Amino acid sequence: MNILRKRSRDFGGILIIQRHIKTIIGYLLNFSPTRLIALGFFVIIMIGAILLSLPISSKNGGSIGFVNALFTATSAVCVTGLTVVDTYLHWTVFGQVIIVLLIQIGGLGFMTMATLFSFMLKRRISLRERLLIAESLNQYSVSGVVRLTQQILIRTLLFECIGALILSARFIGEFGWADGIYKGIFHSITAFCNSGFDLMGEKGQFSSLTSYVDDITVNVTVMLLVIIGGLGFSVWDDIYKVKRFKNLTLHSKLVLSITAVLSAGGFIAFFLLEYGNPGTLGVLGLKGKVLATLFQSVSLRTAGFNTIPLADMTNASKFLTMILMFIGGSPGSTAGGIKTTTVGVLIFSVWSLIKGKQDIEIFERRLNFNVVLRALSIVTIGFQVIVVGFIVLSVFENAAFIDVLFEVVSAFGTSGATLGVTPTLTIISKITLIMIMYFGRVGVLTIALALVAKSHNISVKRYRYPEEKVMVG
Repeated sequence: MNILRKRSRDFGGILIIQRHIKTIIGYLLNFSPTRLIALGFFVIIMIGAILLSLPISSKNGGSIGFVNALFTATSAVCVTGLTVVDTYLHWTVFGQVIIVLLIQIGGLGFMTMATLFSFMLKRRISLRERLLIAESLNQYSVSGVVRLTQQILIRTLLFECIGALILSARFIGEFGWADGIYKGIFHSITAFCNSGFDLMGEKGQFSSLTSYVDDITVNVTVMLLVIIGGLGFSVWDDIYKVKRFKNLTLHSKLVLSITAVLSAGGFIAFFLLEYGNPGTLGVLGLKGKVLATLFQSVSLRTAGFNTIPLADMTNASKFLTMILMFIGGSPGSTAGGIKTTTVGVLIFSVWSLIKGKQDIEIFERRLNFNVVLRALSIVTIGFQVIVVGFIVLSVFENAAFIDVLFEVVSAFGTSGATLGVTPTLTIISKITLIMIMYFGRVGVLTIALALVAKSHNISVKRYRYPEEKVMVG
């Protein structure tokens, strides 16, 4: 009789748990796509933080502490690269593998990885899942999103494998077979995902790729991986199908144009500003100067790897770097920031206004005004996030004005570049940067919509208020 009662209580407990699980699932299914995406990134970060806080993750055999683990996990999932400890010197192979897996998931997006498991299990992708995939990839329609996801996974694997083979071939002679291949794979993934994590700590703490400043193989391979990863998945698909610039979509044309302008402009500016600086380019030959300048122009905007000491740059170069980090990569890519298309839309909007045009025209196409409002909202919210973060860090950190601002902008743009402030941060500052990195990767507008609305749909009123003019400028 007692056994029957016990089994009855156990069965009743199972039913209660199942009921709670169904309630939670039902509640989550009522979430808007923006809220589910924001929640998905949060859950992955928390899982990563728990794993990294385990003693097995640290070489000293002790826990790094939850806040530091949370900071590292957030930096990895948000493909930032800011680190409170050197990745090679502190983390065990287990910890490093956890970090690179978080980087891969964060770079591709958790919905893309979830779709991968659905493919492996030969499971049908539901309409709601297609909506989530479209939202995470910045697509306006669910049509073709499953095929696009398949292409993303295949091409990501292809690019990362090619990068890993090249880098491994370069590192094997220096580190041996096992370590060389391991470093090649690690850096190929982190470069493609535009994350600044590296395993070069044995050459010097937080040294990044400074020992390869004039190495053509490492520089070119990493730069190409960063550029390809930062263009955006839909741009890949467009280039693959069309191949001619004039036949590309407006989005792809804008991404490629702004990326080229930023890379070329950054190269020229860095070269002129740092040419005679003995702390950076001054001690290098012409080949080293060209490689280092081009690398900084490409990497600092989205990835955070560096081949010259960033703290030794001139203030003008530091400010230029902050502008590039604030812009970041392109929508639907592995990069953060306000995105290249946002800047492009605003530039062409201003140009159309100056020329007195009624419509905003880009590459012989007319732009919807709602896109301009979205771009303005992203820049405005992003600027506010940086201002608040800068104020908080200024209160709690004893560092120079430009160093603190650089750190905050780097976190928001998920660049990962630092002037040396990160390892000395207080707990309040770490938590602040954790939030900023999260906003920068998920998207400030996505976070805002997740907090205040259930969808992107603009409400249509049955009435309109009277129009009145306001003087500006």
